[in-house]
Amino acid sequence: MVKRSDAIPFEVVSDFKPAGDQPEAIKKLTNGIQSGADFQTLLGVTGSGKSATIAWTIEQVQRPTLVMAPNKSLAAQLANELREFFPKNRVEYFVSYYDYYQPEAYIPSSDTYIEKDSSVNDEIDRLRHASTSALLTRRDTIIVASVSCIYGLGSPEEYLTQLLVLRTGEEYDQREVLRTLVSMQYDRNDLNLIRGNFRVRGGSLEIHPAYEENVFRIDFFGDEIEKITAVDPITGEVIQDFSEIVIFPATHYAASDERLHKAMDGIQKELQIQLKDFEKNNKLLEAQRIRMRTEHDLEMMEEVGFCTGIENYSMHIDGRNYGDPPFTLLDYFPDDFLCVIDESHVAVPQLHGQYAGDRSRKETLIEHGFRLPSAADNRPLRFEEIMKRLNQVVFLSATPGQHELETSDHIVEQIIRPTGLVDPEVIVKPTTGQIDDLIELIKTRTDAEERVLVTTLTKKMSEDLSDYLLELGIRVRYLHSDIDTIERIEILRDLRLGEFDVLIGINLLREGLDLPEVSLVAILDADKEGFLRSETSLIQTIGRAARNVGGQVIMYADQITGSMQRAISETNRRRQIQVQYNKENGIDPQTIRKAVTDILSMIRPTQTTVPEPKKGKGRKTQRSLPDDLNELPEGQLARLVQTLEEEMNIAAGDLRFEYAARLRDEIRELKRDLKDMK
Repeated sequence: MVKRSDAIPFEVVSDFKPAGDQPEAIKKLTNGIQSGADFQTLLGVTGSGKSATIAWTIEQVQRPTLVMAPNKSLAAQLANELREFFPKNRVEYFVSYYDYYQPEAYIPSSDTYIEKDSSVNDEIDRLRHASTSALLTRRDTIIVASVSCIYGLGSPEEYLTQLLVLRTGEEYDQREVLRTLVSMQYDRNDLNLIRGNFRVRGGSLEIHPAYEENVFRIDFFGDEIEKITAVDPITGEVIQDFSEIVIFPATHYAASDERLHKAMDGIQKELQIQLKDFEKNNKLLEAQRIRMRTEHDLEMMEEVGFCTGIENYSMHIDGRNYGDPPFTLLDYFPDDFLCVIDESHVAVPQLHGQYAGDRSRKETLIEHGFRLPSAADNRPLRFEEIMKRLNQVVFLSATPGQHELETSDHIVEQIIRPTGLVDPEVIVKPTTGQIDDLIELIKTRTDAEERVLVTTLTKKMSEDLSDYLLELGIRVRYLHSDIDTIERIEILRDLRLGEFDVLIGINLLREGLDLPEVSLVAILDADKEGFLRSETSLIQTIGRAARNVGGQVIMYADQITGSMQRAISETNRRRQIQVQYNKENGIDPQTIRKAVTDILSMIRPTQTTVPEPKKGKGRKTQRSLPDDLNELPEGQLARLVQTLEEEMNIAAGDLRFEYAARLRDEIRELKRDLKDMK
């Protein structure tokens, strides 16, 4: 059995020390956790450094930690921040590995069966395996996860029984090692060694684990392991030597032969019961469907130990009873782990809603003979099951929901920002002439090289406004629900880098967006009561301008609604406390200067840090080019741009897209320098 190593403590590495309300918040949260408080809430205003507070709290309590975020974008942003805080510890990213997912479904009204269709992101799948392997081997582990962490994952106990431990100087039967790898769902591939594959070359065995970027090479001398090394799968360069390695299964649903055959017996018995029930009710078509599907799956399990959709039989494979909750990522944590739920006012309702939607779809499939009843237990956890599994919870939000306020033993306020920044000024203006007024405000902000967010109520209004602003020569983008996660992150990155100046959206400009360059947020139709203009939504939207010293929010409305009044009053209350604190301590607020780190590195780890904005015109990048380019004459700089453009086109033609993208960023920067010279 593998034991978790506790040799490495959590250690925050930062150029900054806790400031503002952070020291007191860290102290209160730490005391609460150590005294056994089940639930606490950190009510922190936007930009007050809630993530940093949590990092320092983790350092104090030294607990493995699960950080839940309501979506992939926020999870990636948080994982990136925590990796910077904890460079010596394991910080992993666990989200759904589907780029595209169409669940299996049946529509009785049209007699339409929709087969499961999906596209798996290989890198995110690797990161999921890296998460579980880290949890089972090290205590200094932080997992940043989306709601995916409450879905079935396979038994951790069974996962641990499938380990392969290899040590130098010990003897192993090579054929037995290969058989073990196959039983762990690794495939032999002597030509293309991708993740989840192994190959044999002479006296060397090479394994590419499901959770590693590198390949393990095991050199045998006879039956004795002579050397174990990690090598780069592309260059073959030796990265590190090991005296011992642990290989985890290639799938979280791996099962021993004994467990698999026991599960197959259970599936066969359940099939017979279901067939009798269908025949008794004269559902002959349904009986034929379930017989063909299940017998085919059983044949596949017998032949290769696996079948498509094996997760639907997880109840039998795990040895669970009907109705028992599935094993999830939560079961891979030790008993004393800490859970942090970020943007809890969104995440908690999200956790509430997962079970019901899944159940409805599964019941239709079961009723019409496409799945056995046990498939319903391949499901997300119910909310009460989630809470039962969580040891101690810290909710993070600028606007906590009713659940957090009612259940928390302590509510810790974090209103003072370390930077001294105060909440933005909120101004209410009439809707008459709102677009003309908005355009004037946009021009003022863009002239100062600042950014603007505009939030509307409808998709059509966003599209029309985007088109209108484009016609006026304003650099604008529209963020809408059809844009996938990766493109969304890239758009936000480009906004910070100044590739465009105005971003328009509907409900996409709220929680967790860290955009210090944004100095103006315009809320159109602020007096239209509803979900998009509720008190919580308005406070969150106002917070988008709180990271800039010149932050201002304009609400266009013809009346002051209850939600507007409460949001403005709360903002003014916080602003008054912040201004008073700054006055008493002689603090001069400064806009946050934050590097535009690429949160896509969570799924494209080879990318480096991207350009960092600076004061005044232009931007300073982490250049691969010389630092004294400003001293070049205009003609030489123009020729350099031309040379780099040619190199970029060659790189793109050779499919070296990351290098080409870096050149593109350099070229854009140099063109700005040229423009300044002129």
